[in-house]
Amino acid sequence: MQDKHPIGVFDSGLGGLTVLKEIVGAMPNYDYIYLGDSARAPYGPRSFETVYQYTLEAVNWLFSQGCPLVILACNTSSAKALRTIQQNDLSAIDSTKRVLGVIRPTTEVIGDYTETGHIGILGTQGTVDSGSYVIEIGKAFPDVQVHQQACPAWVPLVESGDYLKEKADPIIQECIDKLMIQSDLIDTILLACTHYPLLEDKIRAHLPANIAVVSQGHIVAESLATYLGRHPEMESRLTHGGSISFFSTGDENAFNTGASVFWGEEVDAKTAIL
Repeated sequence: MQDKHPIGVFDSGLGGLTVLKEIVGAMPNYDYIYLGDSARAPYGPRSFETVYQYTLEAVNWLFSQGCPLVILACNTSSAKALRTIQQNDLSAIDSTKRVLGVIRPTTEVIGDYTETGHIGILGTQGTVDSGSYVIEIGKAFPDVQVHQQACPAWVPLVESGDYLKEKADPIIQECIDKLMIQSDLIDTILLACTHYPLLEDKIRAHLPANIAVVSQGHIVAESLATYLGRHPEMESRLTHGGSISFFSTGDENAFNTGASVFWGEEVDAKTAIL
């Protein structure tokens, strides 16, 4: 790997593949490494300290593979670990390397989607408890009201493949109802978990047609392209071989089966030991 300097993309499991797919679609010429910590997923219910430790281990592993830039394509890691890694760890590890998340790029634009000024957030328990979206949207769009709902059953639903079955419908409906009862002015819903785009069709089916449902992948991809344009010192360090390598900390076969659904074609992942 050391002859390549890929963009590293990390997620607690499979969901970050929805972000990677958008990034590769927008910037196909770069080299990429995707790491899913499937052995320890999901991160949503875990403590701040645990998520931070796990995320730091993953970031260090990606750095060891030659990545000068790592994207945390995981809302829970972005909410619970990113700031500490940026402020406390990078200077000791390598001050020339960078770690970016998915929350700030999203919150910088999500306010432009709403006409009523009321946005709904659907995310993991960890993301919701962190308050990151409320804080960051408040900075960018102080007049926008944010309503949050944790959906702890949704990630296991997606990772098991049960989201395709009819039994998923009441589970999805329950979270949406809990969100929408908070305000009848919500006109935009952000899917603040990278697993949730696989549920998008079912989510839309339970909502009025006038409510916008926003996924993060294209937002993050556009933000990354802009970032590299603003930071030629980083862009010049990245290699342009058009390769994508997949790694998982869990069972390879299980990861490959699930990843093929997210990625849209077969994935051949190798085992990563953090």
